[in-house]
Amino acid sequence: MSVDDLVVEPPAAARRLLGATLRSGPVAVRIVEVEAYGGDPEGPWPDTASHSGRGRTKRNAVMFGPAGFLYVYLSYGMHTCINVTSGPDGTASAVLVRAGEVVEGLDVARSRRPAARSDIDLGRGPGNLGTILGITLADYGTPLFDPASPIRLDLDGAIDAPQIASGPRVGVSTAADRPWRFWLPSSPAVSAYRRSPRAPLAAAAPAVVPGAGGRVRRGTRGSAMN
Repeated sequence: MSVDDLVVEPPAAARRLLGATLRSGPVAVRIVEVEAYGGDPEGPWPDTASHSGRGRTKRNAVMFGPAGFLYVYLSYGMHTCINVTSGPDGTASAVLVRAGEVVEGLDVARSRRPAARSDIDLGRGPGNLGTILGITLADYGTPLFDPASPIRLDLDGAIDAPQIASGPRVGVSTAADRPWRFWLPSSPAVSAYRRSPRAPLAAAAPAVVPGAGGRVRRGTRGSAMN
């Protein structure tokens, strides 16, 4: 699997990242929850909730570059959030990685989050995930498909569509009902949905959750980016 798998529209890139392995030094996680973000009004995927929604800045410049690079920022001035750029070069889009299950380096992950209630909580939520992976703002722009990179992304086999749920993004105040959050319902590491208090009061779109026998049922769980 190659970075070409991410040169697609944001929701497709987000779904493709589910089940992938993200490695940073001794710690590796299996990605179980993501959110897709588009770009500026001039692009093919306008998204007012995206950091690139108003155009290019020094902060979001990597989002306008090629797919497969690390976009890192601080949420609330303290939580490091991890994003993977997607789409064609010159078109802004990225995928926020919201949660992952630790598959390597469990002792190191535990030492970085000693207050975690359980191992499954270690990488639940974007800020916690950044903490256990040891990723900082200094890692901005890291190429994730370079074998020599200290942070690498391995796209394992794609997850079948019936195993993926979708719903609104977490914590965004605009485009709050866009169902661009995707997760694996089978994973207990998925974070809870919280709607922004600044979002319009309209009811959130129902989550699409795989049901028995591969059928799809309607739920109420969703999520988005902070």
